[in-house]
Amino acid sequence: MAKINLGRVILGGLLAGVVINIGEFVLNMAILAKRWEDALNALHIPPFDSTAIGFFVVLGFVLGVLAVWVYAAIRPRFGAGPMTAICAGLIVWALASLYPAAGEFPMHLFPRRLLLYTTAWEFFELPIATLFGAWLYKE
Repeated sequence: MAKINLGRVILGGLLAGVVINIGEFVLNMAILAKRWEDALNALHIPPFDSTAIGFFVVLGFVLGVLAVWVYAAIRPRFGAGPMTAICAGLIVWALASLYPAAGEFPMHLFPRRLLLYTTAWEFFELPIATLFGAWLYKE
């Protein structure tokens, strides 16, 4: 069994992270900006400052690297290609988006529609980002 090419995981993960960060910017700063503002106001939380946004950007890159790492890890069993990348992206989506949102849902911290919108968006965003990152991955 071949070893995982960590250099390519990082390279592909950074590309996936760019896709994730663009998607998150469009979703949260353009489409859902007002909903997020209202949700944070309801919790008496101030708007996100540049430090928080920078933290989320770093998390986007970390998530991209993890997604490509999952792709590299399952590739020997599932084979190289887009379907494996989509599977890896869906695994990451389930762990990084679906599971946390499902945990927040019954607590009513955020409006349920907001959780639904972000989770649904990321259902497409993470597999697409993983596809881009997997495109750069070579063993």
